[in-house]
Amino acid sequence: MGTWFESITTWLFKYPPRVFARGDLVMAPVVPVLLVMAAAAIVLLVVIVAYARVRTLRPADRAILATVRAAAILLVLGCLLRPGLVIASAVPQRNVLAIIMDDSRSMRIRDVGDGTRTAALQRTFADTGALSKQLAEKFAIRRFRFAADASPIAGAAALTSNGTRSDLAQALNDVREDLNGMPLAGVVIVSDGADNGSGALDDALLALRARRVPVFTVGVGTERFARDVAIERVQAPRRTLAGASSVVEADVRIRGAGRDPVQITVEADGRVVATEAARVGDKGDLATVRFRIPPLDPGVHRIAVRARALPTEIVTENNEWQTSIEVRAGPDRILYLEGEPRPEFAFLRRAVANDSAVQVVGLMRSAERKFLRLGVRDSLDLLGGFPTSREELFGYRAIILGSIEASFFTTDQLRMLADFVSVRGGGLMVLGGRASLSEGGYAGTPLADVLPLTISAGSVNVDGEATPVMVRPTRAGEVHAALQLGSTLALSRTRWDSLPALTMVNRLGALRAGATMLLAGTAQGGRSDVPILSWQRYGRGMSAVFGVQDSWLWKMDTNIPVDDVTHQTLWRQLVRWMVEDAPAPFEIMASPSRVAPGEPVSLRARVSTPFFTDVNDATVAVTVTSPVGTTQNVPLEWTLREDGTYSARFTPADTGRYVLDAVATRGRDSVQTATSSLLVDERGADVAQAELRASLLRRIAEETGGRYYPLADAGTLAEDAVFTEAGVTVREAKDLWDMPAVFLLVALLLGAEWGYRRWRGLA
Repeated sequence: MGTWFESITTWLFKYPPRVFARGDLVMAPVVPVLLVMAAAAIVLLVVIVAYARVRTLRPADRAILATVRAAAILLVLGCLLRPGLVIASAVPQRNVLAIIMDDSRSMRIRDVGDGTRTAALQRTFADTGALSKQLAEKFAIRRFRFAADASPIAGAAALTSNGTRSDLAQALNDVREDLNGMPLAGVVIVSDGADNGSGALDDALLALRARRVPVFTVGVGTERFARDVAIERVQAPRRTLAGASSVVEADVRIRGAGRDPVQITVEADGRVVATEAARVGDKGDLATVRFRIPPLDPGVHRIAVRARALPTEIVTENNEWQTSIEVRAGPDRILYLEGEPRPEFAFLRRAVANDSAVQVVGLMRSAERKFLRLGVRDSLDLLGGFPTSREELFGYRAIILGSIEASFFTTDQLRMLADFVSVRGGGLMVLGGRASLSEGGYAGTPLADVLPLTISAGSVNVDGEATPVMVRPTRAGEVHAALQLGSTLALSRTRWDSLPALTMVNRLGALRAGATMLLAGTAQGGRSDVPILSWQRYGRGMSAVFGVQDSWLWKMDTNIPVDDVTHQTLWRQLVRWMVEDAPAPFEIMASPSRVAPGEPVSLRARVSTPFFTDVNDATVAVTVTSPVGTTQNVPLEWTLREDGTYSARFTPADTGRYVLDAVATRGRDSVQTATSSLLVDERGADVAQAELRASLLRRIAEETGGRYYPLADAGTLAEDAVFTEAGVTVREAKDLWDMPAVFLLVALLLGAEWGYRRWRGLA
């Protein structure tokens, strides 16, 4: 601890507290244990008898004096057991100590004295410094720098602070593998604790703990800035359809601004498209800001969320977060199946009739084995009714099921519908109706497990008859892009509050784990949490239940103006939402989504047939076009671990947009193409976590048996690191019976007995 407390405890107990934490308690009695136990029993008996014979004492006085006297004698007898600690110590010069030093850009921050974090690290861990010399006397030192990964260096002077990512898990794994087979006695991490890598830190710590290798952590930097604005998280859709607005959500940490608002802007390709003011409340310094950005043209767009800097703010690099949104032109085909003529069919199709990004193909049963077909491509399309082959069904990106009973489908068709979601990655929405969901007999079918709500028996209406149900977004629904009915979130909320009640709502079961309710209903005089719209991820796709059959009232109610477009807007956005993430048979993507020049990127492609059977024998290559126009051909290899997945590594050198043109060939004529892009930003993710994360560094140390030090206290590291169970060690016994604390306690007990007798007038 390096404090007066540690000095006092060390004098009282002979050794520092950390020695007790690392040691194992043992006994080395100078006489047989049974003899000591017999002596203790005799002593207790003598003391009890002696005080019992003193008739002038009250019972309470006898008990107190006998207890104090017996405790003093037993403590002395306990010394005959010769208690001690066995400590494992590293054998000098025969063990390796790995020192891993943070070389990321966050170490450039000037918050340690009048210099940077890197400069302070280099002073403390200088090759010729006192700490390095002390460690070198006991260990063979191996030094590493780390950012996205770890690599050996000669010394701290070689640090450049150019890394754009801090991956603690990858660094620990790299060092453990590099030093495999060597007597690794411990690992020292010197860092500000920023960790934004993709690795599993818990797994890396578990591997070290299994080898009994302690990790000592040294924190560099300021744990809490007085004035700082940081964009800590941005959530935006990865892709969307042309003509659709998008909702972007940002978590902003604000310190030192008081109640004053901080302006947050969203830019698309350098053009400001949304502005909001962020304020912190009474519950903390984190504010969540939501933006609605207007529709963007087809293509990939660079999205930047920026916060205005505060006066005297030390770190401004974390005031910005960049991501990208891919806008797809369409049209995407959606199959809408209805089992009976009803208004929902006509109003839904009318809502998206003028949307060039989606095409709703209508199939309505007009009689037994007779169907009305709308929006088909030719006279043979859906001629036999609902598709009977995977290839035909999987050609759609989404399916809407209206009021149609489960018995209409064959067992194979129901399984095909389930695979449409899980394997093809399509969107499925089931509407309420007289013959849908539980009323349609779907309980126990392959489709039931796909849905976000359990299917149970019950009446078509909430309370057995037509009951008004007021529908409102949940907290999750208020910010969902598909449910925005106004140009701002506030206007959208107001519009939802003005919509009339619905009456025909299917009875549904409980929400499944992992599912989300977006719309809830309040029945007149009844339940207040009636599930209206719920959804979940299922396999590669998504499923939703919109359990009403009269949403058309939001268009035809007498209180709704004729020119009101709320109903059309809602259905257009719901339909777009269902298809925006549906994959194509062949896709290419880059991961991670936020990189800096020189940071490796994983290119991953998914290859399947038109009916989404994974392909493992394709030849896949990507032509990467840089922002300056140069091209590079990158071949992808099948990953072996996952069917249909091909991958390769690529390192961008320039900032800007990289275009990824992928080609997959199989045989002579089978050719598929896909295009994506990668945005490379000079500002890495590392500075987003600018403050010292001491809590994470403490956890790493505690979970591995090490210790955390602020940089100013790192001088005691050389003494602490010798206590190890790893590497080449010796075990040393340290006596505890002769601790000053033992003799002081005996004297205190005897003095207490004498003092009590004097106080009671018994001396």
